[in-house]
Amino acid sequence: MALAEAPVQDNAYAAALALLDRAPLIDGHNDLPYVIRLNRAAKGDVGTYDLTKVHAEGDTDIPRMQAGKLAGQFFAAYVPPNHPKPAGFALAQIALMRDILARHADVFRPGLSAHDVTTAKAEGRIALFMTIENGSALDNELDALDAYYGLGVRLMTLCHNGTHDWCDSATDAPRHNGLSAFGKDVIRRMNKLGMVIDLAHVSPKVMHDALDLSTAPLVWSHSNAFSLCDHPRNVPDDVLDRVAGNGGVVMATFVPDFISQASRDWHRPAKDQYGKTPEGMDSAKAEAEIVAKAGPRPKATLPQYCDHLDYLAKRVGHDHIGIGSDFFGWVNPDGLEDTTVFPALIAELIRRGWSEENLEKLAGGNMLRAMRAIEVR
Repeated sequence: MALAEAPVQDNAYAAALALLDRAPLIDGHNDLPYVIRLNRAAKGDVGTYDLTKVHAEGDTDIPRMQAGKLAGQFFAAYVPPNHPKPAGFALAQIALMRDILARHADVFRPGLSAHDVTTAKAEGRIALFMTIENGSALDNELDALDAYYGLGVRLMTLCHNGTHDWCDSATDAPRHNGLSAFGKDVIRRMNKLGMVIDLAHVSPKVMHDALDLSTAPLVWSHSNAFSLCDHPRNVPDDVLDRVAGNGGVVMATFVPDFISQASRDWHRPAKDQYGKTPEGMDSAKAEAEIVAKAGPRPKATLPQYCDHLDYLAKRVGHDHIGIGSDFFGWVNPDGLEDTTVFPALIAELIRRGWSEENLEKLAGGNMLRAMRAIEVR
C-alpha cells in the first residue's frame, strides 16, 4: 500500500487546513483494532504494533491521524460473521482499544459523548469512540447492551456481512423480513441507553424498520449512495428520502467497490449473489483470474467519492451527511490512501463550491448534532 501523495498546495487546500483547525473532524468508522489483531508481528499487542510510527503497509497510525486533523475517531470492535464466540471476540477488541487509550493518553481521550469531541479538539487530542461492528456480539442477551455501554461502547452496527439471529444483512439471504422481535427490542434499548444505532451493513428492510421504531437519529457509519454505485451495502433512495425526517446522518465511505461502479462490476466474479466473498474462496486467486480476463481493477478516486457527497447533499440535505472512511489496511481509492487525506477531501469540495458552513457540518457538525440528540434520552 502506498502512502498518500503530497496534496496540491493551492488556496483551496490552505482554506481546508484553516477550516479543520477550527472545526472538529469526525471519522465514523475505522478498523484499526482488527488490523492490529491480524498483524503477524503484533498479534493484537498494541505496544508491539507501535502506533507512534508510520505503518506504510497500512493506513492508520498516530502521526497520520494527527496530520489528518482528526478530533473524533470511531474505532470498531469488529466481530466476524458466524463467529462461534462473538461476545468474547468483541470483548477482546474492546480490551485492545482500552489499551490504546491507556498507552497513548497524550494523543487520545475516551469518547463517551459529543462533548468529548469538542474537548479533544481544544486539547489537541482525538476522542476515541469504541464501537461494536456486528450485533451478534450480544449473544442474544439484551442486557449485554448495558454492559457494553458500561465499558464505554457508544455505537453498535447491527450486523456485518452475514444475517444473524435477529437482523438481516444487506449482503446475505434474509431470514426475518428485516428485524426480528428481539431486534426491535435492541433498537428500543439502544434508544434508552443513548447508544448510536448504526445501519451500515443492514438490509433496506432493516433500515425502514429502524426508521419506523427509533426515537433518536440513526447513523450509517460507512455507506454511500446506491444510485451511483449499486453495491448492496449502499443506501437506496427510498431510505435516503427518510433520513432528514429522522435527523440521521449518512457517513460516506472510502471503500472502492462502494464508490466506483466500474470497480464494483470488475469485482463481481469474485463475489456471491449478495455482493460478498463466498466462504472458503481464495480471494487472491479469484482476483488474479479476473485480471487475466478483464485487465487491472478499475480504480476508485477522490473525485468519484466527492460525487457521492454531492449526490447525498442534494438528496438528504447538507445537515445529514458525514465522513466514515472504513480504513482497514486494504486497497483504498486514489487520493484517499490514508488518514492524512481529510484536508485534501475538504479542499476538493471547496473547489466544487461547497460553503464553509456546509463543510463544517460534513466534517463533524452533523454527527455532533445527532450524538447530542441521541444522548438526551
